[in-house]
Amino acid sequence: MIDRTWLDAAKGDIPQWAASMPKDADGTTIDWDWVRSLDLAHGVGAIPESTPQSIHDALKADYATRERLESIIAQCNNAFMIDYDRFIGSYRLPRALAYANRRLNDNINTLLHLGEQQHLWVVSRERRGRATIAVLKPYSGSGPSNDDQGMLDLSGEAGGASAGNTAAENSDVKFPTTVALDDIQDRTAAILDARAERRKAQRFQKRAGDAAMARANLSGATSPGGAALPGGAAASGNAAGHHPKPDWRDAYLPGRDVDAVMGIDIETTCIDPARDYIIDVGFEFMNMASPRPAGEPETYAYEQGYYAAGDAYGQSRLAFGVPPENAALGNALIARLTGIDVRGRSSEAGYRLFDEWPQAQAGLLARLTQQPYVAHNATFEHSWFMLNVAGYAESYRAGHITIIDTLPMSRQWDPGAVPTNEHPYGDNTLDAYAKRQGALDSAHNERHLGLEDSHIMLVAMKHHLAALKAQGKGPWGPAGRAGVGGKSCGRKR
Repeated sequence: MIDRTWLDAAKGDIPQWAASMPKDADGTTIDWDWVRSLDLAHGVGAIPESTPQSIHDALKADYATRERLESIIAQCNNAFMIDYDRFIGSYRLPRALAYANRRLNDNINTLLHLGEQQHLWVVSRERRGRATIAVLKPYSGSGPSNDDQGMLDLSGEAGGASAGNTAAENSDVKFPTTVALDDIQDRTAAILDARAERRKAQRFQKRAGDAAMARANLSGATSPGGAALPGGAAASGNAAGHHPKPDWRDAYLPGRDVDAVMGIDIETTCIDPARDYIIDVGFEFMNMASPRPAGEPETYAYEQGYYAAGDAYGQSRLAFGVPPENAALGNALIARLTGIDVRGRSSEAGYRLFDEWPQAQAGLLARLTQQPYVAHNATFEHSWFMLNVAGYAESYRAGHITIIDTLPMSRQWDPGAVPTNEHPYGDNTLDAYAKRQGALDSAHNERHLGLEDSHIMLVAMKHHLAALKAQGKGPWGPAGRAGVGGKSCGRKR
């Protein structure tokens, strides 16, 4: 039996959050009484009757709820991390909201599918700005009732009968002749774009303010451009004539004393930790400098038979499931990419959901805190752990977690990562990085499974660090860092 009592208990944290976070990520005052009223354990989505208007109304209500929830969740990380007085003791509430939002997102996708089945609309997934969204278009089997393309004729007089609407036509229930589409369009892209523009404006204001302060400061007379940033372009150039600019990801670069690390990679049903599910986790350990620990098994059988364990040890592969509603819809993209078909990963088939398995979360957290963990584009894993692993956010804020990222290693220190028209910052995918560092044969590609990708990442990292040390570059260069390096909070390294 799944224990969901923690979801209701999380509401007890609302006073802490309300005191520190009055507004959401879009600047709207949060109605914390509304948050308190939500049934997080049993679902916040609307379950409609199978009539066109009720499906429309349920989808509209679900979209509105999701927008409110996600704007709160998006602000939680910032509020938690800058809570220097520690008024907020736990990250449990954001995890609970994300738990409910994932099920709500499943409900939205179910309603979209139901509307397609009943020929209320056609769904196309389109990239708009910073997001891929569901765009609803009139069903081509029955033309619009008027010039308004946001209305769909449901009278059945145009386009004939079909299996999708026969039940509705034979029912005694009187259906409306039209259902609006304009007010049930996914606004995610517009919301994210507007949010990004506000952040851009805030950064511009800050830079302008800093520049004004520099002009007013007498030191600006002798240093008009400001001091050079540590690890600047000249220090981190990776190829002749190519000097990558300092980047915020540089904080995740390793130091010259890095040794024992855990590499980790996760596979998910999509890219949003507040909407999607972790379905595969793979991790292993490797020492970057010291010998492989004695007594560890000498071999490990990866799915890719041509992978050799080498210096890796402590390998683990964990499989997780999805709710029945998610499994029923399938996920062709993830099936093609990873080979994992979520239709066979339903909780009804015996698979445990990661966000409902506290023992799995505790075991993973214990491993993440015992040494630095390494990921390629580590901010992805970090964002998922924040909203899925009990205790992770608290441990990270307390400085008990150190994160190293091989993506900036590739970007800053790999001579092969040169800008091209296709890759303005160089090709820094794990596949490209592993091939350049001799961790992956050119005839094969990244597998997109957690353990296998963790393995080639660590092998590439070890090869890369050895080459950099021999050349006196990277961590051993003028801008290199002592210690293990990486990103951590709450302490200086």
